[in-house]
Amino acid sequence: MNKKVLTGFAVVFVLSEIMMFLIHGVLLASTYEAAKAAFRPDMQSLMWIYHVLAVVGAFFFTFVFSKGYEGKGIAEGVRYGLYIGIWMGTGMAYGSYSMIDIPYSLALQWFFYSIVECVVYGIAVAMVFGKQAMVTKVAS
Repeated sequence: MNKKVLTGFAVVFVLSEIMMFLIHGVLLASTYEAAKAAFRPDMQSLMWIYHVLAVVGAFFFTFVFSKGYEGKGIAEGVRYGLYIGIWMGTGMAYGSYSMIDIPYSLALQWFFYSIVECVVYGIAVAMVFGKQAMVTKVAS
């Protein structure tokens, strides 16, 4: 495992913990309170699972980025984060909406925030990996 993958993993994990708190603990707190009947009554005792998921997700987010890394800088991270955010956000938000009695507005917010989170992670991981210098061939 190279140093950039491990560093990117750590950065994405820390960012995911911060963003999870900001999004779910602050921005969506009143929405969750209003919809609390739709959620498990013992949900708080199971929150440790989200931290485990954050570790696994941060590792694979960074690992997959490293396999397709093109060295194009922050724009590459934005593009990667957008693709992963749409992919993961669709399943999480709308899959949950189909099974849990939550308002559509919450599913839409989950989808939107998933994209925002992944774009932030993509930017961070692209910054860790850096931009590769372009090599130009000289005509002989």
